[in-house]
Amino acid sequence: MVKIGADEYVLRALRARASGFRLKDTAPAEILRAVERVAAGEPILSPSVTHQLIARIGDTDVNARRQHARAQLARLSEREREVAMTVGQGRSNAEISGELFMSVPTVKQHVSHVLTKLDLNNRTQIALLAHDAGLADTA
Repeated sequence: MVKIGADEYVLRALRARASGFRLKDTAPAEILRAVERVAAGEPILSPSVTHQLIARIGDTDVNARRQHARAQLARLSEREREVAMTVGQGRSNAEISGELFMSVPTVKQHVSHVLTKLDLNNRTQIALLAHDAGLADTA
């Protein structure tokens, strides 16, 4: 038998269109009020369940952004990715030039290619994409 975590029970119940979910340690009077409120059409969740769902949705959003950003960066050449990551770290063209051992005009060319390939408008958008990918913090 597979053990199911509490948050999985909540998700299953909500997917099955449950109008409420109270944990078993809820006081009997609160359960009665919850049943009355659900019967009146108001959805009810235990506060800890609400916190778990909010955290899970936040994690899902972060993971979705991370996956999208990494898929975008995968479209770049290795060198373009390196330039994008250093842009994400806030490096100037001159700093990138020294760090990656290329001329400043070559850095500018790579930045232009990144902008074009990913349909971005500026370095800030490159930095945000690198941050969303979770790769800009590696210095």
